[in-house]
Amino acid sequence: MESRRSNPMTEEESSGLIAARRIKQLSSHISPDVTAPSSSLPLVQTEVCSARSKKLEVNGQALSLYMKGKHMDIQEKIYEYFNSRPDLQTPIEISKEDHRELCMNQLRGLVREAGIKPLRYVTEDPAKYFAIVEAVGSVDMSLGIKLGVQYSLWGGSVINLGTKKHKDKYFDGIDNLEYTGCFAMTELHHGSNVQGLQTTATFDPLKDEFIIDTPHDGAIKWWIGNAAVHGKFATVFARLILPTHDSKGVSDMGVHAFIVPIRDMKTHQTLPGVEIQDCGHKVGLNGVDNGALRFRSMRIPRDNLLNRFGDVARDGKYTSSLPTINKRFAATLGELVGGRVGLAYASVGVLKISATIAIRYSLLRQQFGPPKQPEVSILDYQSQQHKLMPMLASTYAYHFATVYLVEKYSEMKKTHEEQLVADVHALSAGLKSYITSYTAKALSVCREACGGHGYAAVNRFGSLRNDHDIFQTFEGDNTVLLQQVAADLLKQYKEKFQGGTLTVTWSYLRESMNSYLSQPNPVTARWEGEDHLRDPKFQLDAFRYRTSRLLQSVAMRLNKHTKTLGTFGAWNRCLNHLLTLAESHIETVILARFIDAVKNCSEPSARAALKLACDLYALDRIWNDIGTYRNVDYVAPNKAKAIHKLTEYLSFQVRTVAKELVDAFELPDHVTRAPIAMQSDAYAQYTQVVGF
Repeated sequence: MESRRSNPMTEEESSGLIAARRIKQLSSHISPDVTAPSSSLPLVQTEVCSARSKKLEVNGQALSLYMKGKHMDIQEKIYEYFNSRPDLQTPIEISKEDHRELCMNQLRGLVREAGIKPLRYVTEDPAKYFAIVEAVGSVDMSLGIKLGVQYSLWGGSVINLGTKKHKDKYFDGIDNLEYTGCFAMTELHHGSNVQGLQTTATFDPLKDEFIIDTPHDGAIKWWIGNAAVHGKFATVFARLILPTHDSKGVSDMGVHAFIVPIRDMKTHQTLPGVEIQDCGHKVGLNGVDNGALRFRSMRIPRDNLLNRFGDVARDGKYTSSLPTINKRFAATLGELVGGRVGLAYASVGVLKISATIAIRYSLLRQQFGPPKQPEVSILDYQSQQHKLMPMLASTYAYHFATVYLVEKYSEMKKTHEEQLVADVHALSAGLKSYITSYTAKALSVCREACGGHGYAAVNRFGSLRNDHDIFQTFEGDNTVLLQQVAADLLKQYKEKFQGGTLTVTWSYLRESMNSYLSQPNPVTARWEGEDHLRDPKFQLDAFRYRTSRLLQSVAMRLNKHTKTLGTFGAWNRCLNHLLTLAESHIETVILARFIDAVKNCSEPSARAALKLACDLYALDRIWNDIGTYRNVDYVAPNKAKAIHKLTEYLSFQVRTVAKELVDAFELPDHVTRAPIAMQSDAYAQYTQVVGF
């Protein structure tokens, strides 16, 4: 009351001052003084952290160069092109129809104006192709998927499953977008079970043609990208039916791929024998025109069979270098594994974007603080660090793992070595499944970490989450893919005990299985020193021990249940155990690649930052599954407690270099175009969005 008498003012003046103060405070939260280094903000930290911590000075340029790799030039060219063409940037609010046309115009501009022609890289330089996909997908995920449908799926199927005559006829048209196309594999009743597809391609020897038919509604090709609006051709997967002279009259040769024209090249009208419907509005990726295809006695020339693994002569005789349907099917799918490689790689790109937005916002946003002191950055709260710092460490781990996967895939495309093909198949299945599942969850965590502002569409989490969600399903359902990894591990396990040679990725099992069969060392189980816990050997041994233990135990369970339930029943009984085994193995592979990446980084400060992230990734995973290690006394209680404390400390340490770590991704502003994460004019931009 004394204050009011000494400073009299009207009610309107008082309200105005309060409003002005609140606006100023909000402005400082969203757009603080960017000239002040992040380290000048007061830190909320425990005494132990304060005593032990010394901020690492990171050479950001060296770290960025190490992360970006050899294809940064073409990515920067893509970013520069779209930055120079604001008319080709996707607005926040856009209809399905407009988004589809914009997406096609974006692709045409990229190919015909920017001169980015990806098709030759699909086989000649896959690493460069995936770098293009990552950059394009960060501009608009729909564009990344549409590009993938055109070049990796439609174009890739022609190149990889066809022969010289197909490449000569179609390559240039696919490359310059004259021959826009689809990849028609999935059917209404069959997605993951490709061998169960029902579409038929029956050879007519009189007219030297195949007749493509959809025998029933369940065989309608469904979710086919590029089909609803833009596609002129489709690679159609169908059962090859040949006439025979026996009592059956026909022979089913299994699933093969065929080039089927679906629209007139001049008028763009749907061709006779083809019916096309629109799959409509989706949860995300509405720039991609997914459609449904039905064929009614659609005739195509015999030459339209993509005949690399099996051919039909003029007289109807079938020939193949592969003796069985299963081997031909495996070879066909093996050539299509690049789609999984690309999705794993692209998913890491999405994770980089979302982590960057959330972490930059958390560095800028200030809330609460000690009495009579300035408010502090919300990233200085342990709870926020717990949400975001292991995620940042994981982003780095997955980056190096997918770079390794791309290298192995590129080597496979050059050598076609049989064992390498099998290795890449299982590795791509595991990494695609594991990383896309993690990114899907991480997107929700990032949104929540940004509070109410994270819910604004302009800040991208909603569109990123919706567009990425299907990554868990297409190119192989994640649960199905993990089962493929588990099946391969069991095959390797069996061969190990029969004296066989393990593949490179799986070779650690020989040594760790021997370790598993012995009892844990009671001495090392109690070691709790920081040097020991941060030793890569301890971390990798722990991961490998867990995988070996899971493999041994599930093999015994399967053997037991098979006797009473049969093979299928036993597998289903142990399914969750098998999925856990597959995830454990993939985490082991990821950690091994991260450790190698740390060793191979030559710049000391960058290597030290990577080592922090690697240690956090490893120990956070061990702590999250600490029950497994405690149950078998691999880790004693005192050691478990030490792991927990060190994980919290490492989260804090990674927070001190979080800005440098996200800046090393070098994502341009129009990619991380979330006003809440921008370093300048954030308040002005954000308030303009809502009309101030």
